Amino acid sequence: MAGPISNKILMYAVVASGALLIAAAPPGLVAPDAGEVAACVPPADAMAAAAGASAADPAQEVLIQYLSRRFFVAATATGRMVAAAHRAADEVGLDPLLVLAVIAVESRFNPIAESSMGAKGLMQIIPRFHLDKLRAAGGEDAVFDPEANIHVGSRILQEYVYRLGTLEAGLQQYNGASRDANAYYAQRVMAERGRLEEVMRANGLMTLVASGQGS
Repeated sequence: MAGPISNKILMYAVVASGALLIAAAPPGLVAPDAGEVAACVPPADAMAAAAGASAADPAQEVLIQYLSRRFFVAATATGRMVAAAHRAADEVGLDPLLVLAVIAVESRFNPIAESSMGAKGLMQIIPRFHLDKLRAAGGEDAVFDPEANIHVGSRILQEYVYRLGTLEAGLQQYNGASRDANAYYAQRVMAERGRLEEVMRANGLMTLVASGQGS
């Protein structure tokens, strides 16, 4: 069991939970008091940073809106995850849509997701197998920090792809399913990536596939 999580991680959990409650609320509820609403608004600097990032990158903004609606996650939190996925993908030489597709399949953009096998966070990292990378990212509890989790998960995936020679084999190894001759996991991820690319194309945006992801 991981130790206490940071305030930053709790903020992501609160934002995600709030979005789920709002989506489930009956339409006839009375609007909250303006003061209560103000108390729930993220700090101005965080909002400005998110707004600046999305305004500077229309492609990311399209992804943010789509993923936020689909997975019932607040746009602010989704924006940070999308930006982190793009940064991590650029650093390791992967396609950012691929990284986002892995997150969608693994955790449905729930930063505090845990599996019965001990996998944790957005990209479902099993800490005991990747302690060196987590320590470099701030410690074992970093597995629940969305940005750290995406960075570490992308690094792990890139290493598997490089070591095994193909994207399909790397994805299967990431899922611990290298013996699956049907490559079911890789097919799920690539189907998800295809949906994201279709969203981009429908909005008139071209996607760039980074080199080095295998074939």
